[in-house]
Amino acid sequence: MTAAPTARRRGWRSPDTGTRRRGWQSLDAAAGGLALDAGLHVAAATFAAVTAAASTLVPHRAWGGVAAVGYLLAAVAATGQLLLRRRRPGSPLVGLRARWAVTGYAWSTTTLLPLAWQSVQRAGGRTDRAQEEVLVVEESGRRLVDTGTPYLGPDAIAALPPGEQLLGYTPYQPGMALFGLPRAAVDAWPTDARVWFAGGTALALALAVRVLTTGGHRRAGDRTGAAVLRGVQAATVLPVCALTLATGGDDLPVLALCLLALAFAAAGRPGRAGLAVGLAGALKLLAWPVALVLIVWGLTRRAGLRVAAGALGLPAVALLPSLLVDREALVENVLRFPLGHGLVTSPAQSPFPGHLIATALPAGRAVATALLLAAGLSIAVRLARRPPRTAVAAALFCGYGLLAAILLMPTTRFGYVLYPIALLVWAPALRSPVSANSGADSGDTA
Repeated sequence: MTAAPTARRRGWRSPDTGTRRRGWQSLDAAAGGLALDAGLHVAAATFAAVTAAASTLVPHRAWGGVAAVGYLLAAVAATGQLLLRRRRPGSPLVGLRARWAVTGYAWSTTTLLPLAWQSVQRAGGRTDRAQEEVLVVEESGRRLVDTGTPYLGPDAIAALPPGEQLLGYTPYQPGMALFGLPRAAVDAWPTDARVWFAGGTALALALAVRVLTTGGHRRAGDRTGAAVLRGVQAATVLPVCALTLATGGDDLPVLALCLLALAFAAAGRPGRAGLAVGLAGALKLLAWPVALVLIVWGLTRRAGLRVAAGALGLPAVALLPSLLVDREALVENVLRFPLGHGLVTSPAQSPFPGHLIATALPAGRAVATALLLAAGLSIAVRLARRPPRTAVAAALFCGYGLLAAILLMPTTRFGYVLYPIALLVWAPALRSPVSANSGADSGDTA
């Protein structure tokens, strides 16, 4: 009667879970991680080249033309490391630091370089060098300075010409407007919102790496370091992330702050985890499910209030001024528009199951909404019955939960998949030194 629970407490895993984990670990560790590095860069170069040739969005094509070359050179470097490892396996040119160097080069040439190039061209008069979210964030910064709220009310949006009403909406939390403040002060390429998105992303990821590679995690050696590197690659050089940051970018600081919050959780710092995910929640609603999971994680450690103080407090503080200045404008932008009840319809129509059901079936939107609610309810029940007791389990809950939500939402964007991908790849980096070496981490099967 007690054998199964006892085995689970000792780190037992079902055969299927263990097979999946060993399969991924074998692939990830092949040739010291260099095989997957090379494969990632080759696949990314192909994606960028196809984007440059076939994308219907001009900023995306411009990104692909630059990024394809950067990814190709990174693939050549990783392949050279792979070949060198066969002849000189102890060479520092094939070690973890060298892999970090190639990753840094790849991010610089596939994200930062095209970002800076497009920002300079935009400042010089090109109107096709930024996605709409950049313009929306910068305009929200100007409104915040002028009126005290980043949002236009429904009457003001209705008064805009029909072709401009969509850009009148700001479907973000108030904190996102801070990235638009530099442009409100000076109209120059360094004040492009994407430049500040990139700075915030880099800072949050650097802090996350520091948290996971110092203190107790350092004792796990290169194995933990390699997992951290793979997680950083997923949030930086993965094409969906690089493309998003170079052309739009508002999701990347949100993602990076969520990863930082999970890193603090892995380090046993619940208060800081709450602050980090609270900052993310003050930028975008997509961070709120991560905050909920981390609060539940905190409850398992008798630190739920410490997590909740930052996770809920910071978004509340960010919302309060806009609520006091113009409550109707806040509701119109943050609730009605994302739920499809605004004056105009969101153009986010990626062909995921939720959108296909909503558009192809009678009463399809109601069916898709019901499926989304059912998925959310099942995740909530599982969260209550088997709360995540480790940062790894919390990351898996967040990754799979957001993936289900993105697939089932009637209106969503393809780029949102960067959240579940990065969260799931980040999970192995969150294992404690003991579990990193032993392969057992209680509660990893979210």
